[in-house]
Amino acid sequence: METAFTKHVGIEVPLICGAMYPCSNPELIAAVSEAGGIGVIQPISMRFVHGHDLREGIRLMRRTTDKPLGFNAIVEKSSDVYLERMKRWVDIALEEGVRFFVTALGNPDWVVEKVHAVGGVVYHDVTERKWAEKALEHGVDGLICVNGRAGGHAGERTPRELLESLGDLGVPLICAGGVGDPETFAAMIEMGYAGVQMGTRFIATRECNAHADYKRAIVEAKARDIVLTEKISGVPVAVIETEYIRKIGTKANFVMRRALRHPKLKHYARMYYTMKSIWQLKQASTKGMTYKDYWQAGKSVEGIDEIEPAGEVVRRFARALEASAATAAE
Repeated sequence: METAFTKHVGIEVPLICGAMYPCSNPELIAAVSEAGGIGVIQPISMRFVHGHDLREGIRLMRRTTDKPLGFNAIVEKSSDVYLERMKRWVDIALEEGVRFFVTALGNPDWVVEKVHAVGGVVYHDVTERKWAEKALEHGVDGLICVNGRAGGHAGERTPRELLESLGDLGVPLICAGGVGDPETFAAMIEMGYAGVQMGTRFIATRECNAHADYKRAIVEAKARDIVLTEKISGVPVAVIETEYIRKIGTKANFVMRRALRHPKLKHYARMYYTMKSIWQLKQASTKGMTYKDYWQAGKSVEGIDEIEPAGEVVRRFARALEASAATAAE
């Protein structure tokens, strides 16, 4: 199961539990890493959803596993206060031994500088080649290729289209989106990806602190039940289509659409959506059907049919990859 990604990060299985707001709790992250994949810390979830100081949260996970952990740094310059907080969080993660970082939504150069100084690696979320090229100009070591089947802020291309578009860039590529079963995982590695990132599959695990209603909705949903809504952040986000979603619709209203395109107002419009969605997503994840506003999920729900331990997910996917490799070698 060795790939360019597993060599970079020092893990056994080329599988990432992607950072998720609000579902990335320490127990889930640690369980994935201990099983041989790598769990990625989402610092906003750690602090404001699960109530852990970042440093203490990392040390809590270290009591479960001494294997590599990752860290998610959203580098969008939404405000000076936010940026300074993220820089402090990155420093804490580095001080606590984290060496794999995933950046998104901005220029990752300052993260690259800090992480490379201590021998770590940085991968960046991309949906198109132009963003990949910009990230590589700033020194990232690999790319998280977010396709059109992903949960959250999905891309527009298929996994194969992204691989064909980015395959000549000379860095490890991670498939993100649409993988919820072992066979699809093995197929993505066979296709040429160096690893796979999953989010939705790991929400439906015992260690994830998401409400049972949310997990059940993932198990019961099919790919056709995933729709894109603009009402979380102003740009399309993949969610499960519930009665609530059908009632309120998926399009931003006329005023907000204009504001999101306005050069001076778009920052404030995005801030409005962000603050509103942070509260709604937290409520939906932790309170269940009473707060069923938004349940983020990707089309990988098609391959998820039970709630199981996160470690068993990793081991089951690893066995599928080993079997696939053995078949290919015959």
